[in-house]
Amino acid sequence: MGIDVDSLSWDAPLSVHGGCIKSRVPSCFGYPLSIFFIIVNEFCERFSYYGMRAVLILYFTYFLQWDDNLSTAIYHTFVALCYLMPILGAIIADSWLGKFLTIISLSIVYTIGQGVVAVSSISELTDTNRDGSPDNIQLHIALSMTGLILIALGTGGIKPCVSAFGGDQFDDDQEKQRSSFFSVFYLSINAGSLISTIITPILRAEQCGIHSKQQCYPLAFGVPAALMAVSLIVFVAGSRMYKKTKPQGNIMIQVSKCIGFAIKNRFQHRSREFPKREHWLDWASEKYDKRLIVQIKMVLKVLFLYIPLPMFWALFDQQGSRWTLQATTMDGSFGDIQIQPDQMQTVNPILIIIMVPIVDTLIYPLIKKCKINFTPLRKMTVGMFLAAMAFVAAALVQVQIDKTIPVFPTANQSQIKIINLGTFEADVKFEPQLYSVNLKPLEWTGYVTLEVSEVQSLNIISGNNVINESIRLPGGERHTLGIRNNATHLEPMWLFDNVTSKPKEGKNLIRFLNNLPDILTNVTMGDTSFGTLMPYSVSDYILFTGGRREDITAINNLVPCSLLSESLGFGSAYTIIINKCFGSDLNVTYSEDIPPNTVHMAWQIPQYFILTCAEVVFSVTGLEFSYSQAPANMKAVLQAGWLLTVAVGNILVLIVARASTLNEQWAEYVLFAALLVAVCIIFAVMAYFYTYVDPNEVEAQLDEEEKAAKKAQRLYENDAEDVSRM
Repeated sequence: MGIDVDSLSWDAPLSVHGGCIKSRVPSCFGYPLSIFFIIVNEFCERFSYYGMRAVLILYFTYFLQWDDNLSTAIYHTFVALCYLMPILGAIIADSWLGKFLTIISLSIVYTIGQGVVAVSSISELTDTNRDGSPDNIQLHIALSMTGLILIALGTGGIKPCVSAFGGDQFDDDQEKQRSSFFSVFYLSINAGSLISTIITPILRAEQCGIHSKQQCYPLAFGVPAALMAVSLIVFVAGSRMYKKTKPQGNIMIQVSKCIGFAIKNRFQHRSREFPKREHWLDWASEKYDKRLIVQIKMVLKVLFLYIPLPMFWALFDQQGSRWTLQATTMDGSFGDIQIQPDQMQTVNPILIIIMVPIVDTLIYPLIKKCKINFTPLRKMTVGMFLAAMAFVAAALVQVQIDKTIPVFPTANQSQIKIINLGTFEADVKFEPQLYSVNLKPLEWTGYVTLEVSEVQSLNIISGNNVINESIRLPGGERHTLGIRNNATHLEPMWLFDNVTSKPKEGKNLIRFLNNLPDILTNVTMGDTSFGTLMPYSVSDYILFTGGRREDITAINNLVPCSLLSESLGFGSAYTIIINKCFGSDLNVTYSEDIPPNTVHMAWQIPQYFILTCAEVVFSVTGLEFSYSQAPANMKAVLQAGWLLTVAVGNILVLIVARASTLNEQWAEYVLFAALLVAVCIIFAVMAYFYTYVDPNEVEAQLDEEEKAAKKAQRLYENDAEDVSRM
């Protein structure tokens, strides 16, 4: 997220030219009243886009049940499409429909897309599993992909039009008001994105559903869809107040035609003797004037520098994918406040608001005072290096997370956890001399890994009772061995633990074990029933929202007894043992099957901080540099090229993630960091040989040459006329 300067159009401040529909425009405080409709429209649209995008990776992972790699691939494909579509939107607006009709048409497409995505997340469309995930997943995938394609077309298509349309509303003598408008417009962009990234994860975390309680993705997607509909309505409401310009022709098409003609002309004359051209683009001089060719040369110099830039965006946009998935494996408890994994993305825009004025008013002046020539290209180089360091920080955090992830058995191993459920001590041995332990009443071990080929027998001694039996353990599974014993009885109780991975999204897996002899017990936790448990039986695991405390109620002989559970952290699994239920007194023991997340989400803040610093010196500087190096009528071309680097960067994520054979996430972070450092070095070399130009000086020189040429032409015509008279 961060600074969404990509939504601002460089050619927006230009005044209205021919084709403007003349009308008396209402004003407010010296500003056209129409711009207030445009600002509200932009706020709602950015709320809609970033609100949907904030929860998208978790929707893929936990609702559509895709693995992390596929979810990441589809996420970045969607983002890439969003940044490819502005080129199409600009062509449609400038060549055919005009900005107003383009915004209206594509906003309708956009709204439909948001609605389709919201509908796709309703699990009641098909039968649902117990965890709320859809049974007929193909229907939900088809609807989701259709909706996302429509959203990409809509948000990308209107991106180059809205700010430019806002700039068109001002007269030539309103330069000050126009400048203020873009400041407010920029504020509305970031306000919409920041607020939505806070709100939609909260909506997602709620439980909803008619037949099944699940994460409320319909609400998380439905609210952005409603905001997009409001955005469209607000924009249409101001229709009669707008100044609307007719399509003037698209400069990108002219540039493409000129380049195409130069290549074609050079290719056709490659084997003939023609005067050598200083630049390959000069081969277009037979058809296109010198001014256009010189302007395109200036643009191509900047576009050449853009070649390494996609690698930066490949790292930057993983905030919404890999970094969000990383947050799901962390502890999000900030005191009494529970931070959702997708809410961590708000750290970036919050830091942006803080960092931009600090960098502009303190850091850059301090560097200048130290007499360091911190040129725009050097700033961008530093930004790329900082982004690489942010991923090194993410890798260090991931290493700490990996240390907390339990090791599960391989196909040739079995893991056993032993719980003494009785009233006497118990000595347990797996023969031949593989493992032995002494357990007091209500003590348990962690999971012990045993090679299945080596285990032959189980020996238990408790009081005067002894059990020695042959056993054969299955491979690739976890089991709990419960030992029931008293003065006269000893019996092992095998429980199958069907948990093969750490709970996702910071949730908790809970099951109950009835340790009450000869008593049927009905158990509920919160609003969830675990059914009636037979004596010494265990329930299935059920998912609960992490970090919450729930009321546990056990009904024994029609008499309820209850207590408030302990906080079980995030990403954990517990077996809760019911030891006593008498009157209102409920006594339970918590046996940890999978430890909770212990690495706090706050450890992600350093990597967000470094990446935000990278964004400030890279993204903002890059746009300013490109603007300063482009001719006035070519700024839209460079904006299209800039957006294209973002799209290519997201495609690079797919290529690198698919091509690498790394199994560890921290290693993938290091790989991306190393690739960006290598690209950073290449960019630094390219920047060293770049010569800065002043487009105004070039334009002035062209004007002088044209004047000189016209003067020479007039002299030639006068001389020719004098000769004809003689």
